[in-house]
Amino acid sequence: MMVSAADRAKGPARTSVWLEDRAERGRRAAQPAGLDRAKIVEATTRLLDAEGAAKFSMRRLAAELEVTAMSLYWYVDTKDDLLELALDAAFGETSLPDADDPERWREQLRALAVEYRTVLVRHPWMSGMVGTFLNVGPNAMAFSMSLQRVMRNTGLPPRGQTGGISAVFQFVYGFGTVEGNFLTHCRSAGMTEDEYIRQALGSMKGDPNLKRYLNSSSDITDARGGDTVGEARQRDFDYAFDLLVAGIEAMAARG
Repeated sequence: MMVSAADRAKGPARTSVWLEDRAERGRRAAQPAGLDRAKIVEATTRLLDAEGAAKFSMRRLAAELEVTAMSLYWYVDTKDDLLELALDAAFGETSLPDADDPERWREQLRALAVEYRTVLVRHPWMSGMVGTFLNVGPNAMAFSMSLQRVMRNTGLPPRGQTGGISAVFQFVYGFGTVEGNFLTHCRSAGMTEDEYIRQALGSMKGDPNLKRYLNSSSDITDARGGDTVGEARQRDFDYAFDLLVAGIEAMAARG
């Protein structure tokens, strides 16, 4: 029997769609024709990419799929279920290291960082959900386990490995979140990143207070040289990641 909206509102707080035996749905004989969970999650991801999480609704998704909103509840109990399923599907887009190789931990850690940054930028809505849900779907768990295996090879003591994971991936989370949000904003303004920055800098130079800030920051801003915004960002990401690796090496040597 489908769970009614009233029952969902009265029920105990949900921990995760993956822990309440609701990740797999659609086994009923009377389920709507032409729908399945994979198709619904794919459409959810497409809408989130196009419009963001704030505008997402079951009614909007039903219109995209050309079905009634109630049809979706044959497969999920709540909108949050769908968001959590879409989040795990996004983690499934990451490529993980093939093997546990102690000698290649730096390369593998960088690869995982790049993969995480890439999906955060590709799906800007992810960053608002990573801390909202438990991230215990199969793809998120596979990513987490791969990261833990690589971190064990760094030489950090066991009690320091979780700190190493936090240092690297809180950095990547912040970097990818800002990058994804900025790219989304530029697209909504109908500009490239470089066009947007040029316009913003022009406006800032016309404001006495901001102009003073620009002059005091000239050493940093001039370091960009003739790079595009994307090239400067990539350089900064690579350098920041190298700083983190150097810190891991130093702490591992300290024992």
